Amino acid sequence: MSDASARDQGRDKGRDAMSMAAMSSERIEPDENVWTRRLVLFLRIMAVLSILKGLYHWAQVTGFIGGEEEAFENQSMAWQTATVYFAVIELVAAVGLWLATPWGAVVWLTTVVSMAVIELMFPGIYGGSLTVVGLEAVMLAAYLALAWMAARERPP
Repeated sequence: MSDASARDQGRDKGRDAMSMAAMSSERIEPDENVWTRRLVLFLRIMAVLSILKGLYHWAQVTGFIGGEEEAFENQSMAWQTATVYFAVIELVAAVGLWLATPWGAVVWLTTVVSMAVIELMFPGIYGGSLTVVGLEAVMLAAYLALAWMAARERPP
């Protein structure tokens, strides 16, 4: 083998080693937007839950679920109003959450607080379940914690 081809092979090996080192250092470097990505994942999960909740309320309105005695028209006016409200606002929130828009989070927060208020202050409408209030509080706390951590990643 000639000296020139040996030098070329040596340069190629050096280049390969440098590119491997560059690739491995990229993997070691910490991700700067990890909390933002976690927040977006959380918002997408909440979007799916909001779609399910919205569809559940629409199923109640249309009579798709429940028997004759549980029919929409046989319920109180307060129950009907709350059910239609949640049927609409949950689906609007789901769209905004999936897109990770600020208005989506605001609409979703409105639904969370509204459900907790209805359960606590007006137990005659949906039954006053403290389990629902607890779940809504946990989701709200998780959102606030993730939003706070994501905001710390991007200093002003």
